[in-house]
Amino acid sequence: MSHPIHSPFVEIERADWARLAPRTPNPLTEEEVRRLRGTGDRLELREVAEVYLPLSRLVSLYQESAQRLHRDTTSFLGASAQPTPFVIAVAGSVAVGKSTTARLLKELLRRWEGSPQVDLITTDGFLHPNRVLEQRGLMGRKGFPESYDRRALLGFVAKVKSGEAEVRAPVYSHLTYDIVPGEEVVVRRPDILIIEGLNVLQPPPSRAHLAVSDLFDFSIYVDARTSAIREWYVDRFFALKAGAFQDPQSYFHRFADLTPSQARAYATEVWDTINGPNLTQHILPTRSRADLVLRKAEDHTIRSVLLRKV
Repeated sequence: MSHPIHSPFVEIERADWARLAPRTPNPLTEEEVRRLRGTGDRLELREVAEVYLPLSRLVSLYQESAQRLHRDTTSFLGASAQPTPFVIAVAGSVAVGKSTTARLLKELLRRWEGSPQVDLITTDGFLHPNRVLEQRGLMGRKGFPESYDRRALLGFVAKVKSGEAEVRAPVYSHLTYDIVPGEEVVVRRPDILIIEGLNVLQPPPSRAHLAVSDLFDFSIYVDARTSAIREWYVDRFFALKAGAFQDPQSYFHRFADLTPSQARAYATEVWDTINGPNLTQHILPTRSRADLVLRKAEDHTIRSVLLRKV
């Protein structure tokens, strides 16, 4: 366990973190882990036990602490109010595995004592529709901060944190690569809400403004070397080319018949011109704003955990 003098984090090596695992059986099966694992990820049952079980327990401790603070505050004020959802952010680059982390955390948290209701929302639903991106010349910057309806995302999370009975969010289709007209997902006062996305930890544009990151109770950043993520992105493109891209309804069906060399060249160009710059310019600078950082090794496994000092 290292303690850099000028860092707000304490770094905990994988072996030390694994010793913090609760003395309870892993609640997930091999089949469940396979189902939760994203394209290109190499998540194994052992990593669930050694990394994600302790993480879920830590998050549940933060949530329990927030509930106690809520009770104490309302008692102090002589008021009565229903606790608001505990909101967790999961951030990181394209292809780093943040979606797997978010889905896995949801499954583990909902199995803790009391079986809390845990919902998961991705910020993809708050991307502007393709027609808007095309009008604004932003199709080549999809995933960059300006490609999102940030006001709508902020409004959504603010309503959730205010305790509204029902809050609705748009739905995004990775098949059509666009917002699905008329479809919504409804959040009904869950105990915990996980929000997963590329740029969820962005700071406010100025001190006079509020950012969605100001409304999170706990935040996680999934991290790895940029060179490793680049290769994972290319590998994922090949996996999707052999799978989802084969569907004639897929926006990317036109790439299904690319030769291996053409596919690698295209995926590398997309990374170098879109996803790589977005990572270095906008996503990576928000890493220091997280409460916890999961650091991955070249083989996709978690090698250490950075936890913000309390």
